[in-house]
Amino acid sequence: MKSKEASETAISKQWWVLLAVSLGTFLFSLDVHIVNLALPTLVEDLHSDFATVEWVPLSYFLVLAILVLCVARLGDMWSKKWLYIIGLAAFTISSLICGIATTINLLIAARIFQGIGAVFIAVLAPVIATEVFPDAKRGLALGIITSTGWVGVSLGPTAGGVLIEHLGWRSVFLVNVPICSIGIVLAMLAVPRGSSNRSDADFDFWGALILAITLTCLFLGITRIQGEDLDGKITWVLFVIAVIGCVSFLWSQKQSDRPLLNLSLFRSRELSFRLLLSLIYYAFATAVMFILPFFIKLVKHYSEQQVGLLIAVLPILAICVGTVAGYLADRFGERSISTIGMTLLLIGCLTISTFSQELTVKGYLLRMLPFGIGCGFFQPSNQSAIMGSIPPQYLSVASGLWFFSQALGQVMGITLIGILFSRLSASQLPVDTPFSVTTAPVEALVFGEQVSFRIVSAILVIGLVICGFLWQRQNQRLRINRT
Repeated sequence: MKSKEASETAISKQWWVLLAVSLGTFLFSLDVHIVNLALPTLVEDLHSDFATVEWVPLSYFLVLAILVLCVARLGDMWSKKWLYIIGLAAFTISSLICGIATTINLLIAARIFQGIGAVFIAVLAPVIATEVFPDAKRGLALGIITSTGWVGVSLGPTAGGVLIEHLGWRSVFLVNVPICSIGIVLAMLAVPRGSSNRSDADFDFWGALILAITLTCLFLGITRIQGEDLDGKITWVLFVIAVIGCVSFLWSQKQSDRPLLNLSLFRSRELSFRLLLSLIYYAFATAVMFILPFFIKLVKHYSEQQVGLLIAVLPILAICVGTVAGYLADRFGERSISTIGMTLLLIGCLTISTFSQELTVKGYLLRMLPFGIGCGFFQPSNQSAIMGSIPPQYLSVASGLWFFSQALGQVMGITLIGILFSRLSASQLPVDTPFSVTTAPVEALVFGEQVSFRIVSAILVIGLVICGFLWQRQNQRLRINRT
C-alpha cells in the first residue's frame, strides 16, 4: 500500500516538474514570436530600417548560440534547478527593460540580456524533464514540452496582434513580467535540485571565449553582407577571424581535459546527422515566421491583429500534432516519425512558395497545413532521438548541442534567408534604387518570397534524404537483431 502511494506521489511530482519547465518553454517561445509580429511596427516607430530591426531577434538568437554550450556545461556541474531559476529572473528583468526602451539600440541591448536568461531556460527545461521521467515516457514528456512551446508560438501572434493594436509594441515585452514571476515561484517549489558533478567542476573559460569570438565574427560578417558590404575589408576580416576561431576552438577542445564540448560524442553518426537536421529545420521554420508577417502586412495590407491570427495557424497545427507525435515516436521509433515530418515540411515549403498578391485566407490555410503538421511531427521526434543518443551523464551536453543547432539555425534563417529575400526583392527594382521593405512594390516582395522558399525547398530535400538514411539504418539493425 505504501509502495503504491509512494509511486503515485512520484508520478504526481513528475507532472508538477513538467508544468514548471513547460511554463519556461512557453515564455521563451511566446517572446520569440510575439516580437516577430512587432518588427514592422518597430521599423516605423523607432525610425529604423529592415537591416537594423533585424537585430532585435538576431541579437537574441546570437546570445543563445554563443552561450548554449557554456550553459550546458554548467548544467552538468551545478544545480540545474537554481540555474533554471536564475534564467527566469534574468528574463524577467530584461523584459521590463525592453518594455521601457526608447531607442532601437537600447532595445537591442536589452534583448541581448534577455537572451542570456532565455538560454538557461531553453537548455535546462528538457534536461530536467529527461532526468525526472523514465525512458519509456521521455518522448511523451518532450512532446508535451514541444507542444507547450508551440502554445507560446500560437499565442505570440494572436496576443501580440491584440496588444500591439490596442496597447502598443511595448506591451509585448511587459506581458512577460507577471508570467515570469509565477514561473519562478513554481520552479522553486516543484523542480528538484537534480544531479551535478562537482568532481568535474573545471570550466573551460578559454574555450568559451574562443567560441564567443568565433560566432560573433561569423554572424556580424553575415549581416554585413545583407548591408551590401560583401566587398568591404572588414567583412572578410570577420570571416577570416571566424575560420581561425573555429579551428582554434576545435583544437582547444581536443587538448582540454574537461572540454566545453566533448568531441568524442560526434563519433555517433546518429547524433551528428540529427543535429544537422535540427539546424535545417530551425533555419526554415524561423525564416517562415520571420518573413510571413512582412508579407501578410505589406502585401495583403492586413492589420496587426489579422496578421497575428493568420500566423497563429502554424503553431496551433503543431500543438495538435506535437504530443501525439511524441507518443508515436515512443511507440514506432523517432526515425519513422521524423521522416514523415520532414516530408510534410518539404511539401509545406513548396506550397508557401506559391503565395501571391491574390492569396485568399482559404488558400493561405490550405498552403500552411503541411508545414504546421510537419513541425509537430518532426521537432519532438528529432529531439527525443538526440537526447536518447548520448549517455545519461551527458544529458545537459545533449540538450546544449540540440539547442545550439536550434539557435544556429534560427540565426541562419533570419540572416541568410533574410539576405536572400531582400536581395531577390531588390532585384526587381530599377537600377540604383535603394531597397526598403516598407516602400518596395508589392510585386517585388512577392517575387522575393516565392523564389526564396523555392531555394529553401532544395535544402529540405537534403534533410529528407538524411532522414531516410537514418530510418533505413534502423530497419537494418532491427532485421539483424531478429536474425
